[in-house]
Amino acid sequence: MIKRILLATDFSRWAQRAEDYACAFACSWKASLTVLSVAEFPPELNPDYLVNQQYLADLLKRASSRLVDLKHRAERRGLAVTTRMATGIPSEEVITAARAEDSDLIIVGTRGKTGLAHILLGSTAERVIRGAPCPVLSVRTEQADIEHEGVLARPVTLERILVPVDFSDCSLDALEHAIVVAQQAKASLMLLHVLEPVSYGLDFTLDESHRSESSTWTKRLEELISSYQYTHVPMEFRLRGGLPSDSILDCAQTLSCNLIVMGTHGRRGISHTISGSVAESVLRKSHCPVIAVRSPKSRSDHRRVIPTEQSRVTDT
Repeated sequence: MIKRILLATDFSRWAQRAEDYACAFACSWKASLTVLSVAEFPPELNPDYLVNQQYLADLLKRASSRLVDLKHRAERRGLAVTTRMATGIPSEEVITAARAEDSDLIIVGTRGKTGLAHILLGSTAERVIRGAPCPVLSVRTEQADIEHEGVLARPVTLERILVPVDFSDCSLDALEHAIVVAQQAKASLMLLHVLEPVSYGLDFTLDESHRSESSTWTKRLEELISSYQYTHVPMEFRLRGGLPSDSILDCAQTLSCNLIVMGTHGRRGISHTISGSVAESVLRKSHCPVIAVRSPKSRSDHRRVIPTEQSRVTDT
């Protein structure tokens, strides 16, 4: 069960929708909510300099005042909130706090930058995902949402969750986490398997030579859903062709999904630069929130219905 939620916020307009999700989930799931604010203070700044001391003091004063305001807003929703402040690099402090709090879910807001701005500035959300000890929910806010305040006040709904599945260990971990979320939210799951263009014509339609491959994946998805019947979570599946990130985004929109839950390898360095990450591509472009599962949290006695490749090797 998801019982401990950590909301990381900088109190910007981009973070307001993430606050809505954190409060809504904490309320409906009866989970504890900790709110973290990080005063960004790069390590190259000398804390002994008077001007830097004043700069940090001003940051902490503003953050403290905003945390009090947020706590009052949460109390009006019937929530008791714990607040924390830290100084340093935001992504590193969020990861540290999540470990200290033993969080089950981290929630962050994001602008969803793309292109050169993203390459130069990176994304705190993505850095948190690559190092977090638990799944991370990223809530993207568009410029249009900022300009029309009524959008930020929309109720948080969670009825249909999209789960991309390629039968890798990380995608099966994401499925198990999605089941937990669906159980707590009383939502249904839509499993999606994407056959990449190598198996398709230019229009991404199946030709006769690949229909048997489609049948094979259909059978595997049916068996996967059958193995989780005991959870009583309604599940369906779709089989689509195309580039994974594009197919995931299109499916989420056309099927009116409220949330995407997907696995990520959390690659770093040159490996990440060359191969990229489908999860991060979806994160930057998705209009609905995305939970990235790199390090699933499970009880010590938990045994997954569909074992990982590693456990299958160990068992044999």
